Amino acid sequence: MLIDQPLPFIKDFINQLNDSINGQNSKQSLSLTQRAWLAFCLMGILITNSICWAKFERASFGSYPRTALSWMFKHAKIPWEKLLTASVRLILKKYGILEGMLVIDDSDKKRSKSAKKISQVHKFYDKTSGGYINGQEFIVLLLVTAQITIPVGFAFYQPDPVYSKWKKQDKKLKQKKVPKKNRPVAPPKNKEYPTKLEIALNLLEDFKHCHPTFKVKVILADALYGTCVFLDKAAAKFGGIQVISQIRCDQNIRYKGKTKSVKKFFSHYTCVPQNLSIRGGTQRQVEVGSARLYVNSHNKKRFVIGLKYEGESDYRYLVASNLSWRTQDIVQAYKYRARIFLIYWSPKL
Repeated sequence: MLIDQPLPFIKDFINQLNDSINGQNSKQSLSLTQRAWLAFCLMGILITNSICWAKFERASFGSYPRTALSWMFKHAKIPWEKLLTASVRLILKKYGILEGMLVIDDSDKKRSKSAKKISQVHKFYDKTSGGYINGQEFIVLLLVTAQITIPVGFAFYQPDPVYSKWKKQDKKLKQKKVPKKNRPVAPPKNKEYPTKLEIALNLLEDFKHCHPTFKVKVILADALYGTCVFLDKAAAKFGGIQVISQIRCDQNIRYKGKTKSVKKFFSHYTCVPQNLSIRGGTQRQVEVGSARLYVNSHNKKRFVIGLKYEGESDYRYLVASNLSWRTQDIVQAYKYRARIFLIYWSPKL
């Protein structure tokens, strides 16, 4: 199909996007050339179902060379950091969306071993292969509402190379049984390389700043973010709302004065079978057990839930910051993270 003129709704969207950017900062706006380029790119994505300069060029029968499109992307002074925020604001306003939940997740993009010019490429552990690969890691913030599910923020993650080098050396010395006092001291933290937890908290803060009137009902995250610091800080950013994550099966809890692992506690705990609505009204049977337990690593009580889907052999263990919620409400809220995984990350599998 020939890309000639952008469709009317794309033109309207670009103009409204420019007005929204002006509303954020009157000194920034999109020029006519920038608006035309963005409109063309949106048409290209719509027609080719991809983001590829070569496909865009072919779809326009050479009217827009890929070299020119690429140059515009690399050198145009477009306020890129404002585009996503302004677009989200437009969508929320258009559909009258006033509340929803935020989901934090991390993903990765594999790159070739020789990739050097791409930003923040590094080696990391690949769960699928069990080895180390070259690529990029990023944290994404998704908004889930009754009407739509859209990304509202993201940031790349890169470990501190100095700390990584020290850690690798320290591991070798440990294997050689070198005493700690004879091993090099860990380097000081470099603020230029924030951790994944710090990045996630920054994304939540940015969303709150950009959408101050939006009501966030709950925050969902996976096991990486199931720490005391993250749960407490994330909840505090939105007035003490519910934050749901996971904890490892070997984490210790205290119950009636006795300390035991979460897995051991629920192995002797009666779990009740329930029907859980997954997608499109589909019912799936799950086994659920819950208790308000003192989590040792958090130094406080948390709402801990053991959850096992039909056909699974092992439980997963959820942890919630707000003790006032019911078990059913926490389980129903956390199911949306499974939906997000199916919608966004399943193509990678």
